[in-house]
Amino acid sequence: MKTILTIIIAVLGFGLASVNAQTVRPDQRLGLSISGVPVSEKGRLDAEYSVSSDGYITMWIIGRVKASGLTKSALAASIASKYKAAQIYTDPVFQVFSGADDGANDVLSFTVGGQVRSPGQKPWTKGMTLYTAVQAAGGENQYAAMNRVKLYRNRKVYIYDLKRQNHKGVLIYSRDVIEVPEGNIFNQ
Repeated sequence: MKTILTIIIAVLGFGLASVNAQTVRPDQRLGLSISGVPVSEKGRLDAEYSVSSDGYITMWIIGRVKASGLTKSALAASIASKYKAAQIYTDPVFQVFSGADDGANDVLSFTVGGQVRSPGQKPWTKGMTLYTAVQAAGGENQYAAMNRVKLYRNRKVYIYDLKRQNHKGVLIYSRDVIEVPEGNIFNQ
């Protein structure tokens, strides 16, 4: 009985240690990237941020946001909800990744936002295409304009028509941000 209890405690401790390794820490450097906003607005927020010793980052207009103790995807969701609540952006999608000096243990990922069934940060694998990335987010919803899918990479925006076969095979990379926009009345 004592041995079983020891094993359970060890397993729980290992699980908590791995969760803690994935959470944001005070004094950590983080990179943020935003999509779902006008390109001119990306320059205000796409940057590296330092988590303060008390666990906060300071964002444009909304001010301090609690970061430490959260996973990167939870922090991204928290920042997006604060910008929505302040009525600054209607549908922002943030991606949070470790800063340049802190990326050794990062899981490689990309972000999909907009008119997909399951927006957010997704794990990236080598050879992934733009089409498979959208499918990893549950595929497009009924409002999606698949002929104007935006790919944000290295502060540049590329627009692809995923109704065209040659655009479906465009390779994506870790930290790419994909936005599936809302269509007009003709879904275009």
